[in-house]
Amino acid sequence: MEMNAQTAAQLRITEEEFELIQQKLGRLPNFTELCAFSGMWSEHCSYKNSIKWLKTLPREGKKMLVKAGEENAGLMDIGDGYGVVFKIESHNHPSAIEPFQGAATGVGGINRDIFTMGARPIASLNSLRFGNIQEAKTQHLLAGVVHGIGHYGNCFGVPTVGGEIYFENCYHTNPLVNAMSVGIVKNGETVSATAEGEGNPVFFVGSATGKDGIGGASFASAEITEDSAEDLPAVQVGDPFQEKKLLEACLEVIQTGAVVGMQDMGAAGIICSTAEMSAKGNAGMRIHLDKVPTRQQGMKAWELLLSESQERMLLVVQKGAESKVLDVFEKWDLPCSHIGEVTNDGLLHFYMNGELEAVLPAHELVLGGGAPQYERAYTKPAYLQLNDAFQIDGVPVPTNLREITQQLIALPNIASKRWIYEQYDSMVGTGNTNTNAPSDAAVVVAKPTQKALALTTDCNSRYVFADPYKGAMIAVAEAARNIVCSGGQPLGVTNCLNFGNPYDPEVYYQFVEAIKGMGDACRKFDTPVTGGNVSFYNQSPDGPVYPTPTIGMVGLLENVSQKMTLDFKHAGDVIYLIGHQPNDIASSEYLHKIVGMEHSPCPYFNLEEEYSMQQLVEQLIQQSFILSAHDISEGGLVVTLMESAFNRNLGFSVAQQNTIRPDAYWFGESQGRVVVSVSSNQLESFEAMMGQHSVPFERMGVVTEQEVQINQASWGNIQVWKTLYDQAIGARMSPSKA
Repeated sequence: MEMNAQTAAQLRITEEEFELIQQKLGRLPNFTELCAFSGMWSEHCSYKNSIKWLKTLPREGKKMLVKAGEENAGLMDIGDGYGVVFKIESHNHPSAIEPFQGAATGVGGINRDIFTMGARPIASLNSLRFGNIQEAKTQHLLAGVVHGIGHYGNCFGVPTVGGEIYFENCYHTNPLVNAMSVGIVKNGETVSATAEGEGNPVFFVGSATGKDGIGGASFASAEITEDSAEDLPAVQVGDPFQEKKLLEACLEVIQTGAVVGMQDMGAAGIICSTAEMSAKGNAGMRIHLDKVPTRQQGMKAWELLLSESQERMLLVVQKGAESKVLDVFEKWDLPCSHIGEVTNDGLLHFYMNGELEAVLPAHELVLGGGAPQYERAYTKPAYLQLNDAFQIDGVPVPTNLREITQQLIALPNIASKRWIYEQYDSMVGTGNTNTNAPSDAAVVVAKPTQKALALTTDCNSRYVFADPYKGAMIAVAEAARNIVCSGGQPLGVTNCLNFGNPYDPEVYYQFVEAIKGMGDACRKFDTPVTGGNVSFYNQSPDGPVYPTPTIGMVGLLENVSQKMTLDFKHAGDVIYLIGHQPNDIASSEYLHKIVGMEHSPCPYFNLEEEYSMQQLVEQLIQQSFILSAHDISEGGLVVTLMESAFNRNLGFSVAQQNTIRPDAYWFGESQGRVVVSVSSNQLESFEAMMGQHSVPFERMGVVTEQEVQINQASWGNIQVWKTLYDQAIGARMSPSKA
């Protein structure tokens, strides 16, 4: 069967790319070879429509131990001879078709990226987006995804310590499921995803290979349509108990000194791991596919190359040390097969039962090598004119603040996510300090050191929709703010860039502007981008999702005792607002969901003011001037106050301190603001400290026993508000889902 452009198109290879493949090979590819290019040159693997812009992000920093993108995950120094390994990735398309397995295998895959570098995963986070929570489809997807995350993480034994979830109509067809994992490794004990040493054996270890997940990388590089359910074989099936054994076996085999390089078989399976490891080491491989353990008979060469069956690794081993590797995997009762060896010719030779099935130049397949790189045309979206035309004076000034707050605190984007996070084990195997003392970021002890890590995922995609440049800056700034308010110092970023079709000029404009904003903010906060994931084609016939550049950020606490929590501590403590308070309700939950206005600009944001405010809050925490810190985000000031009061069932008595609109004061989502509480015996020293800086602040009121009082009016007992907040999402779910 001779390959042609029509065959290539069926594999999602363009006519231009088909011609380029022929040039690189110097001949027509056969079907197996064309399948390999289909997987490796897919958007998911090659980043062909994004890599040029990704290279503009800040990718270097004094604490980075590996260059961005060079390994499976980012690695940064935390001192005391240890490093933190972290990464976030998407599993959007599989989750849209089969939510349980789509989400579960997303968790499994991101954890493999961590331990393939020799690090032990200690924490997982996620960032989720769904459509209208009252629709049956959303409830089905939400229940499946949450169950999948909880099942895999709980069984695997890594705690889920944080995350975020939003509900917007644009995610009805395309939910977003972004999974982040964080691990700890001793300096000098990391493993590179590199193949080198001619004659060194290549081992396949882990679960046997099946037909699940075949073509998953290409599937993730196309839009979701009514026919996408037919692509169900592209959804992988996970086994968390098998991955737990694989984790322990991989960490043990590293200690033998026999491992030259190791990489997990994620997107595009065997072809990806063999190509990337070989290209990185300027080597090649000779692989006998018939030696790969399978769980289905009669698998063809192209199926073995592209299968994305889970819980599998590729190892390059020191020649002569084979028995050490076999012994470890036999101990853990895991398949371990010698399937080939390293060569020095840069070529991948794949054999099946003695027959040569494919010959491929490794370097030409991979990102940064011969994979094509494009810069698409982009134009400013027409809807941005509607955002810019918004006038706050066109919105009536409300007088029913209490009634609005009751609606606001029950909105799905604001209300408690207890129904969700109670399905996750947040304490297994680690020192998660957040369970009984909530903070803006998850705080996890970095054992065996006395240090702690502050971890967060952040992105308000409606802000990015309103202004892609400024909205992406806000995502970075909020992540840093959450870490600072938890007592940490921001270290670095991993990102998951979720956008629509890159061939749509308005979508590509959103992507380009978001990259620019993210880069500028990361440079300001000295948080280099260590790596991440691009997920395009989150688009259905109804249109694209909101641009969602999710930020996963890691911060460091030199000692876990530096942790700061968000909850008020005692009645009588004094409440302060730190940061500039403008007359602004743009893109707020109040304006969008309660007033019902779709189009408005980004909330007020000034990068320099934000940075100065965060530096000040960091000093206040380090010098023990404050008892709590909670940033103002969705829902505005009134929600921040409520959330600060809930944990200890304390109330508060506060009043508006200026003459701006009351809805802007209480419900606006202007950035760069934090609510803190101060002990009454610290007021003088606190205000003296604040007076030494140019950051605005105001004394709002005091913490009370239980009553909530705003502008001298009683709003009732805090427990009534807490019940409303805790039960709102469950009340919107059907009885079988809640």
